[in-house]
Formats: sequence, C-alpha cells, structure tokens
Amino acid sequence: MRRRQFLASAGSAAALAALPRTADATTGTRDAELRALLDRFFYARLDDNPEQATSLGLDSGARAALKSRLGDASRAGEARQFARARSELAALRAIPRAALGPAARLDYDIVSYSLERVLAGERYTFGASAGRYAPYVLTQLTGAYRDVPDFLANQHRIRDAADADAYVARVAALGAVIDAETERQREDAAKGVFAPDYILDTTLKQLAAVRDRAPGATGMVSDLTAKLKAADLPADRAEAAATLVAERVFPALDRQRALVTELRGRAVHDAGVWRLPDGAAYYAAAASAATTTELTGDEIHRLGLAQVAEIGARIDGILRAQGMTQGTVGERLVALNRRPDQLYPNTDPGREALLEQLRAQVAAMTKRLPEQFAILPRAPVEVRRVPEAIQAGAPGGYYQSASLDGTRPAIYFINLRDTFDRPKFGLATLSYHEAVPGHHLQVMSALESQDIPLIRRRGFYSGYSEGWALYSEQLADEMGMYEGDPLGQVGYLQSLLFRATRLVVDSGMHVKRWSREKATDYLIATTGIARGRSQGEIDRYTVWPGQACSYKIGHTVWTRLRDEAKRKAGAGWDPKAFHRVLTLGAMPLTVLERVVRERMG
Repeated sequence: MRRRQFLASAGSAAALAALPRTADATTGTRDAELRALLDRFFYARLDDNPEQATSLGLDSGARAALKSRLGDASRAGEARQFARARSELAALRAIPRAALGPAARLDYDIVSYSLERVLAGERYTFGASAGRYAPYVLTQLTGAYRDVPDFLANQHRIRDAADADAYVARVAALGAVIDAETERQREDAAKGVFAPDYILDTTLKQLAAVRDRAPGATGMVSDLTAKLKAADLPADRAEAAATLVAERVFPALDRQRALVTELRGRAVHDAGVWRLPDGAAYYAAAASAATTTELTGDEIHRLGLAQVAEIGARIDGILRAQGMTQGTVGERLVALNRRPDQLYPNTDPGREALLEQLRAQVAAMTKRLPEQFAILPRAPVEVRRVPEAIQAGAPGGYYQSASLDGTRPAIYFINLRDTFDRPKFGLATLSYHEAVPGHHLQVMSALESQDIPLIRRRGFYSGYSEGWALYSEQLADEMGMYEGDPLGQVGYLQSLLFRATRLVVDSGMHVKRWSREKATDYLIATTGIARGRSQGEIDRYTVWPGQACSYKIGHTVWTRLRDEAKRKAGAGWDPKAFHRVLTLGAMPLTVLERVVRERMG
C-alpha cells in the first residue's frame, strides 16, 4: 500500500464473501491452467528444498529421495532461485489475468507479487535477499550449523530403517553445506559485508556449543539415538553418524569457526546496515519486503514514537490502579518483572512449571475458539522449549507448523535460557500470539485448505502473519481472557508496547545510526523488558533489518480493517465471517486491503 493509504484509512468491510472457483461464460476460462501452473511451480521448488518437503510430509513416494538431502546453500544455488523466479514470472504473465475468475485472480496477484519481490532483491550481491532480507551469511540466527541440527531434531521423523538411513545421509551432507556458507561469507567479507563484533561473539559461542563436545554427544547424534530407540531400530546408525560428525562435520565447523574468528578481529561495532554497500536502499527494500508497505524509515520511526506514547498511557492507568505509581512506565514494568511472585525458578523444575502454564493457556483458549472462528485447525499444537544448543541466539518464541500428512504436530517453542526473561504476567499473551488464535490458526487454516494452491498454503508475508498474531493478542483481551487479571492485561499491553518500540529501535539503528547500546537502553527504558531478552531482541534486529517492523504495522492494518467491518455491519456483526479471511491464505497487506474492500460489502 502507499504510505498515505496506510497512515490514513482505507477500505470498507462487513462480511467476507466466498471467492468462487468456478468459471462462468466470460471469466474463469483459464483458472484450471493457472492452478496447474502454480502446482508445477510448487513441486519444482520442492525438489530444490528438501527440508520443506520433510516439513510438509511430502518427502515420500516419488519424492522419497528428498528425505536424504539438504538444500543447496551455495551462491550458485541462490542464482538458480533468481533464474527460476524470472522464468515463473514470465510463465505466469502468459496467462491473461482478465481471463481468470475472482479466486484465481487472487492467486495470480499474490504469486506475481512474491516473484516480483524476489527479483527486486537480485541487485544485492551479499547475504540473502530472495524474500526475507538477511545481510550476513553467518550470525546467531542464520547458518546451517544451527539450523540443520534443529531441523533434524524437530522435523525429521524416523519410523523405519529408510527414515534412519536418510537421517544419516543428511548428517553426511551437512559438512558440505557448512563449507558452502563459509565460502559465501568469505566472498561477502571481501566486499566488507559481515556481522558486527557483538553478533560474531554470539555466533562463536553457538559454534562452540556444537563443536566443543564429543561427536556422539552432539545433538544430531543424541537425537538420532533416541529416535532409533523409539522406532526399535539398532543403534549402529548412531555410531555411523558420530563418525560422520567427526570426519566431515567437525572439520567444516573448524573451517567456519576459523573464518568467523578472523572476521571478529576485523569487525566494527556499528549496528545498522547503513554501513553496507547501498545501505540506505537495502534497508528500505528490507522494510518493504517485511511489512509489504512502502513506509520510509523516518515514517516508521515517527509511527513508532506515536504508538509508544499511546500504549504507554494505557499501561500507566492500569499500573496506577494497582498501586504502582512511582517512576516511569518502563521503570514500573521493570519492578513488576523483578517481583518474586512473577518469576519461575531458573531451574529445570521451574522451566517445566512454566511450560505447563503455557499448555494450560493454550488449552483454555482452544475451548473458546468456536466463539470467533467457524473453521478450526485439525492439527494439534504442542509447547516445547527451544533446544539448549541454539537458545543463546534464538528468538524468545516461535511457531513451527504441522506437516501436511498429519504425522507431525505444530510446535510452539519458547526460549527458556533464563526464566527471568519470561515473567508470569507476560506468558498468556505470548501463547495467544504463537499458538491460538495466533500463528497456529492462521498458518493451519491455509495449510489445511483444499481451496487454495499448494504454493500459497505455505505462503508467508511477515506483515500479514505477524500482524495477525498481534491482532490475536488483542482479540484475546476483547474475549475477556484477562478478566480478573489486571497484571495479565499489563502483559498484553506490554507486548503491544514492545512491538511499537521495535518500530523505533529498528529504524533507529538502520536509518538514524543508533548504536546497539542506545537501542537496547531505549527498549529497556520504554518496555521494562529484562536486559537479557532486550539484548537478544536488538541483536535479532541487527541481522534481520526491517522484519521486526512488520508486527505492529501489520497489527495496525488488521485492526483497522476489522473495526471498519464491525462499524459497517452494526447489529449484524459476525466475527466468524470476518475471520474466514484466513482461509484465503496469507497475502501482502496491499492485497489484503483490496480483498477486504472488494469482497466485503
């Protein structure tokens, strides 16, 4: 959307009309052709993304060989992505949009938008820009050294000997993937592009967590051992995997660690991408890709400051009603975070008690979902802690969807490196964001749909998806989930404040040249979030510029559209009708606004 449309108002809404997929005499004559083309796109991409094939449960039958492979992490592999995007876009444009029915036109527009965004990133010859922008190859959040062990542990299922052999084959392939990323980072470093010193410090810490242990004690081997036992298979494959770790993976990790150590000696402390080649344009492109809007860095910054002030005033009123009147809102939130009654012990029993609270929150909300939603996911969602090997650099919480074949549940991960970072009063809103009615409902409503093409069922637009998850936190409050729990409502509002603050600090670092320390201090002073978690957040924004802005910008769009729908419907308001928009799949916010305007009336 254009910035004036976003900052002002756009769209009218009432009840979502179904998008027909049948052709009439004048339109829809090419719908089947488009659907077949999009399916070809999907399966061709799947052949180049074995991890996604496993994640979706589509690595069987004719695609069983994918189960033994890892994706191509080389620069040549990235070049193939861009070449494929050009070819797909040409094939898509060969179908006249005017010849399509309403639902097919929506598919056409969304896929076309995605391909154009991918190709817009081709100008940047460092990091990754084919979708989400990540300027550095190796960081605390990016790299096969952390991603592949986590993937094998949480997504590669072992039910029989073939699955076990495929797991071992992936361990064998990991060394080459690590080396490919090392080479890409070396090439980028020659252009002056590598992460700041503090990012490389955490990266080295995580590399050590994988490398500095016996091969048989690595997560890859210990996870395999447990899975073999559960499948009643002999343990000899774990021994083979340990040998591969020692002979292939560890040498590759040593080469990677040597490069990162070298780069650490040359690294600067500047946080923002303004220092990179064409850095200002890079941030604008990154923010646009994440939010699917065209707001400038200065506009994002001003929007954040305005929303920080508004949400802070709401929190102030609740805290005063609770007798907490001394200090700024941020200082009072810090004090609340320190209260013993708001903390679980930083021990394994304490962490398990925290997980049980999350599970109870998810269960309680699940019972209430029929009040707001006519269509609910079939797949269950489980709550697990982030694996310890990657928790130092991992986000505070994240969601992993279920497989299409129903063999693996969805998972809501929470980072429990320090329970002080997760006080009790903020846990419920995190559950509503990551699980229900947040990411789980949004992602699985599309993934389980038979009405939209496969290529769109796993579509991800951060502004849409993260905006929905933040809207879900607000919806939980409106449903009365915090009745009698004012501190829980403070936790929800702190979450909104946190996302508004992200607009300020993300644009602050990457546009206004704020330091890591200034951004961290502002985040803590404004939100009262513990320093450890706040530092981790700032470090995340350092390596994923623009992404953090998508939450509050997306939330602003979702709530505005819902409120307009509610006003127009009046006494006939039906939230279930509005929420059926999820069944159309994820889409850019520009397209979402158009769909709401056109299909609600």
